[in-house]
Amino acid sequence: MVSALAAMSATASFAETKTLRFTHEEAADAFNSPTHACASVFANIVNADTNGSINVEIYPSDQLGSNEEAVQMTQDNTIQAVLASTGSMATYYPNIDVLNLVFAYDHNAATYGVFDGKFGNALANDIEANLEGVEVLGFPDSGGFFAVTNSKRPIASVEDFDGVRIRTMTIPSHKIIINSLNGEAYPLAWGEVYSGLQTGVIDGQMNPVPIIANANFAEVQAHLTLTNHLFSPYTMLLSGAFWDSLSDSEKRIVRYASESCVVASRGISRIIEASDRGLPALSEKMEVVALTQEARDQFKALAQPAVIEHLANTLGDDGKALLEVFQQSVAEANADSYLD
Repeated sequence: MVSALAAMSATASFAETKTLRFTHEEAADAFNSPTHACASVFANIVNADTNGSINVEIYPSDQLGSNEEAVQMTQDNTIQAVLASTGSMATYYPNIDVLNLVFAYDHNAATYGVFDGKFGNALANDIEANLEGVEVLGFPDSGGFFAVTNSKRPIASVEDFDGVRIRTMTIPSHKIIINSLNGEAYPLAWGEVYSGLQTGVIDGQMNPVPIIANANFAEVQAHLTLTNHLFSPYTMLLSGAFWDSLSDSEKRIVRYASESCVVASRGISRIIEASDRGLPALSEKMEVVALTQEARDQFKALAQPAVIEHLANTLGDDGKALLEVFQQSVAEANADSYLD
């Protein structure tokens, strides 16, 4: 009888386990990928703190479909969570374009204040209001500020951008940024970027330093400019149906595990940037240029008005209101001082 009761208890416990399939687009390396670091920390906390009532399974490298497809699968509860890039989100949620207000931030810490505060809450609420079937858990770091690499010449001024063909995502505002700086925007799928750089179809590309290092772009690019012109975090989406199936206790654990996921993505991004897997290593293989404040002001004066005009022409009233909150939050975060 005791054995039978034990077996029944084990079966019941197994039946109650909820499987959370979590996908992202980077490799399964928590020490070289902010994305996988985030997912790994989240999975570890949820699996442990729910005592097995939720089992998180991580599927890196787009194993379950493209990042864009994963957004739809999360809405449908085919999978339960995804770290969605701004490019993937744009297909379903056009207001994500407010994040492409170029040259907005003065420093990395300002991004934390923006996404952990009023704007982060407003963005999460707006996504949930416009994208059916999802719960927003946070905005993990995708690797930090964007830099520009190219094979033609060092870029230290707007004049140096002239005629340089730069790969962008298929996001209109990204193309507007490059074209406004006298470059030539060339949208190209991520899987074709390395070969495009290698064959000269494109001269350069823009991405955060950890991605540039992990993609081995130093093999086919001679110059890197620390433009710091964009910050594009992931959106951590959970299936709304899965969220609704959780107990209050499980929801609380998922929430604080998500916060730790975001913190992990930021920490590993900064470590990679500063370590022999990031900028120091790239400096040995590429010529690195940091923009002077004068050059940055010149870049901003050309690119930011062009993006603002684009947003004014494409966003609805809710998107424009969100942009105002973003601009206000950025201004406050730029002016804020740590432990002031």
